[in-house]
Amino acid sequence: MRTYRELFRTPEFAPLFTTMSAQVAAMTVSGLALATLVYDATSSPLLAALSMFGASFAQVLGAVALLSAADRLPPRATLSGLALFFGLATAALALPGLPVWAIFVIIMAVGVGASLGGGVRLGLLNEILPPGGYVLGRSVLNMSVGLQQICGFAVGGVLVSLFSARGTLLVGAGLYLGAALVARFGLSARPPRAAGRPSIGETWRTNGILWSSKPRRHIFLALWIPNGLIVGCEALFVPYDPAHAGLLFAFAAFGMLIGDTLVGRFVPHEWRPRLGAPLRLLLAAPYLVLFVQPPLTVTLAAVTLASVGFAASLLLQERLVALTPDQISGQAFGLQGAGMLTMQGVGAALAGAVAQATTPATAMAVMAMASVGITLYLAPHLRAEEEDATAPAPAPVVTDQRGKARR
Repeated sequence: MRTYRELFRTPEFAPLFTTMSAQVAAMTVSGLALATLVYDATSSPLLAALSMFGASFAQVLGAVALLSAADRLPPRATLSGLALFFGLATAALALPGLPVWAIFVIIMAVGVGASLGGGVRLGLLNEILPPGGYVLGRSVLNMSVGLQQICGFAVGGVLVSLFSARGTLLVGAGLYLGAALVARFGLSARPPRAAGRPSIGETWRTNGILWSSKPRRHIFLALWIPNGLIVGCEALFVPYDPAHAGLLFAFAAFGMLIGDTLVGRFVPHEWRPRLGAPLRLLLAAPYLVLFVQPPLTVTLAAVTLASVGFAASLLLQERLVALTPDQISGQAFGLQGAGMLTMQGVGAALAGAVAQATTPATAMAVMAMASVGITLYLAPHLRAEEEDATAPAPAPVVTDQRGKARR
């Protein structure tokens, strides 16, 4: 599968794409409105920032408690049910007089649910697409995320000024409801990929299986840490250049679109194994230039070039698909997503702490050097395991509801 036309002609890809796009738009619009609401109520920049990004930390709870459900629940019902839950939660955030502590309880609940949704969605994507189509499909979903974020923040700002923060939250709730309807009536009913009931114990057991494989472990680390450290650099755009922070975010999103388009659509399959480490180095190295605080044009070019490197995640996820049995693929993607978002929150916190003690420019350079160091450390391990990554991993024994073992 090499073209976008082939991709969108694949049954069920279009409704899955629409469902995810509507949810990202809802999350972006609602996040901006919620940050505005919290800041107006508390005058606290910290609480306003946490209201937008605090849900990332809740991904840890989902990763240790819920991820077994990603393969043990029907995908259509789960995706539509989660979108409906997100819509109701967003509508609840618009209630007048809601205490700040209650707002953060709802935010954390949404974050836990999102960790499950990511695993279900990406596991279903792997089922829908034919062999070899995952990178193209995932790149298109990533491109949609970038576009929805750019448009969502712009539209969200207009909606807040026109309808107030609470009115904008209701618009977000409506978008989530639309996503639920598309998932319910656009996707086919499919059975779960694995038998048995989801539970915390099963989540831990399968996480242990995923983590016990050294090739998968190195892939998870390469997906989580370099990415999270560079998101820490992005978290400093406002203190680094308050007057042009919006422009920096926009150019960063543009760079991601370029990278996803090039890798997903134009890079030949045989080139992909050789591009992983260079792209992860590209993700970090341009941020070293910002240490000298160059002119705005140079800064924008560096940020755009660096963000092209985020496409390295597509190549690592393709290897993760090859190394993971189908019946636990949803949990593998859920663990990857939860760990990535958690590390992004950690990266933002670390970058902020370094900037507090030094300067934003220095903190960006420190985070970039750390990302380069991790990439260089992991590169030989990933190269040595490349042959294993292209061969199917042995399937773990999974028992069905009658107690019979199957692979």
